[in-house]
Amino acid sequence: MSDQNPIQTEVVIVGAGPCGLFQVFELGLLGIKAHLIDSLKAPGGQCTELYPEKPIYDIPALPVCGAQELVDRLLQQIKPFGAEWHLGEEVTGVQRQTDGRRFTVTTSAGTVFDAGAVIIAGGVGSFQPRRLVAPGADELEGRHVHYRVRDAQQYYGQNLLVLGGGDSALDWALDFTGKAASVTLVHRRADFRAAPSSVARMREMEAEGKLAFHEGLVEGLDVDGLALKGARIKKPDGELVQVKCDHAFAFYGLHPKLGPIAEWGLELEKKALKVDTEKFQTSEPGIFAVGDINTYPGKKKLILSGFHEAALAAFGVQGWLYPEKKQFLQYTTTSPAMQKRLGVG
Repeated sequence: MSDQNPIQTEVVIVGAGPCGLFQVFELGLLGIKAHLIDSLKAPGGQCTELYPEKPIYDIPALPVCGAQELVDRLLQQIKPFGAEWHLGEEVTGVQRQTDGRRFTVTTSAGTVFDAGAVIIAGGVGSFQPRRLVAPGADELEGRHVHYRVRDAQQYYGQNLLVLGGGDSALDWALDFTGKAASVTLVHRRADFRAAPSSVARMREMEAEGKLAFHEGLVEGLDVDGLALKGARIKKPDGELVQVKCDHAFAFYGLHPKLGPIAEWGLELEKKALKVDTEKFQTSEPGIFAVGDINTYPGKKKLILSGFHEAALAAFGVQGWLYPEKKQFLQYTTTSPAMQKRLGVG
């Protein structure tokens, strides 16, 4: 796609995580079409990439919902609105056009958009898991060294090593306990960043001999051909402990990077985009931001909060695109126009 023939669209959404997906829905209710761009090759953001099986308990009307299940439900919900996808592409530039009302958006794949508005729903930006630094770890990645759990059942009955001290590490160590042949948790210090209830439960499991915990760092891996057989843990006093394991899961967190977004001239505060709380517009009129990538007084990084932000951003975008159009609130239960857009009229 050359810049001589850009894709014409009302809105470009940067990021296809839960907030970006719900943004499609809120725009669609107002009759506004969108194109989604994401550097990942599948929609879902962190939910799909890092913890697809992790349960979520604070989505309204869903007492419990798996992260990938949430993404699948959102994809089903936005089907009527015909959003167009551009996955595996990173937005490399956003430039305001000479009329001041539209934007030229370019991607790493050479795709060019002529967009009326831009909504950034990029989560923490482009992210990569912090990797296990040990000889041979790179060669085993994806087979015996993992940074996410895609199908927990395939690891049942095996010897598992879980690395890290945050919620993901504790959650998976506890989840695997009783299902795996053995579970060993390793963290560099005795204090944890995870929820106190999870730490207390882990200590109970340790006391009962159901899982093992070692304070220390992985010094080396024991590899037999292409298979992982164990790991050597160096404790704070220098003692080396040999741990048997078939798979190692490293949950050291993410490297959050705004990437090219940091170069678009938008006002930042602590590596997040400052927005207003009326329409979630950034310092640049016509560019909006929802989800974890934005900041404002009282900001809470919850999926629920991102959904609220997407609803108000949709009205902000409508006002930007069609300033002459009178805005009024309609309800999906009673609005014939909205029901028609949803395909239920």
